Amino acid sequence: LATDQEVLGSTPSRRTNKEEYENIFRKISYIFFCNCFYNIDVDDNINLMNKKFKQISTKPGFMRFNGGLLLRKISKNEFEFKVKIKKNHLNQAGITHGGYIASIIDSGSGTAARLASNVAPCVTISLDIQFIGASNLCDELIGNTKIQKITNTMIFLVCTLRCKGKIIASASGIWKKISKSFKALKNKK
Repeated sequence: LATDQEVLGSTPSRRTNKEEYENIFRKISYIFFCNCFYNIDVDDNINLMNKKFKQISTKPGFMRFNGGLLLRKISKNEFEFKVKIKKNHLNQAGITHGGYIASIIDSGSGTAARLASNVAPCVTISLDIQFIGASNLCDELIGNTKIQKITNTMIFLVCTLRCKGKIIASASGIWKKISKSFKALKNKK
């Protein structure tokens, strides 16, 4: 209800002030959204949304034995991977084992390094992981790897691992490109 002062027009109503603030907020939000939207290539965004995850653990080995890893390319220097936590991934406390988290970061980031280096074989030289939170049975973990720099022989990257939108681990690592395939090295012995 309007007060006597509002009816006489001597002071603006609280409702009017609130509406003005909401209107200003709407205009600022619109300007911000439009500027961000138009700075993004719409075709790239559509392609990004259509890209599906692919299973990278197709050959027998450690990651396939542990349930596999799904990966997709976001951009030239950014990749995303995901896994679903199963009972065999848990430790005695009932949360995801730190060794499993380390292995999926290593595998997801290593595959990202290999793909970013034009499919040159790569090996992990250094991987520094910070464990920040926990995940449980049936949780989906999503990792995001960003390639920081590629040289003739090395790849530098960072990775974050999220569960339900919260970071549970972060990592930085260095991968070395190798010129020979593992089969060639194995056959020399």
